[in-house]
Amino acid sequence: MKRDEGRVMWREIPADERHEITVDGYKVIAYSFGSGDETLLCLNGGPGLPCDYLREAHSCLKDKGFRVVAFDQLGTGASDRPTDPKLWDITRYVAEVETVRKALNLGRVHLLGHSWGGWLSIEYAVTHPENLKSLILADTNADMPHLVSELMRLRDALGSETVAMMQRHEAQGTLTHPEYQAAVTILNYRHVCRLEEWPAPVKRSLDDWNMGPYVTMQGPNEFLYTGNLKDWNRVPDLHKIPCPTLIVTGQHDELTPACSLRMKLHLKNAELHVFPNSSHMPFYEEPHAYYPVLLNFLDHQRGK
Repeated sequence: MKRDEGRVMWREIPADERHEITVDGYKVIAYSFGSGDETLLCLNGGPGLPCDYLREAHSCLKDKGFRVVAFDQLGTGASDRPTDPKLWDITRYVAEVETVRKALNLGRVHLLGHSWGGWLSIEYAVTHPENLKSLILADTNADMPHLVSELMRLRDALGSETVAMMQRHEAQGTLTHPEYQAAVTILNYRHVCRLEEWPAPVKRSLDDWNMGPYVTMQGPNEFLYTGNLKDWNRVPDLHKIPCPTLIVTGQHDELTPACSLRMKLHLKNAELHVFPNSSHMPFYEEPHAYYPVLLNFLDHQRGK
């Protein structure tokens, strides 16, 4: 990240270290920035996206004394890309996170999960709470049926005729029709990233999207959930997460502030921050507001 005449510019940032880790017999590639005593482990969204967009947005924290680690989840980026759909399962991905943590000797970490990475972070925190110093849940949720109801509300804002058109194509399985895709594009620019030009790291991740894990786990697009996570709900288990938790979201986020509030009300020790001019990526849409919030939280957790 750098400044150019008052604007925030994004460029590809090479990792200080690149690691090859064996997970379930496959190769997973991890990236490490800095050498601080405190580790921020980042779990990116998708499923099926490489970690470029999240690691490059947070690698700058190495200048604040953190070691920042991210990895291309199995099936994405430079990691191996098997095609067995049985691998696209949140429980297996939890085990993958733990394998990476142990392989890199990270110890207790500050875990940051964005979007699908937030679902994975919640699942990991419930399963391995002893390994976390703190938890950052960015633009995510813990109750998929509740999220689906919120997505329906966002779709309704397109108007009844457009919603009826989308429902017709979904019923007929004609999701590649231009008019359906046009509606999804409008929703993406309203609720995924509201910048006129999407940042280069986001484009790189999207251009390398593996739709196998995405369709199997989530669905065909950001606003239609049909995959194996469509009934996932960890709200009843959030009280099992003891570590301090920061929840961040955008006012226009597809994973809405109502989803964030639902998490906050069920966590033992959580704070919530809503960025008024962001949707799903406040670290790109409002970086000058996002980073002070994140760093203030992390600074209070140092050494604990």
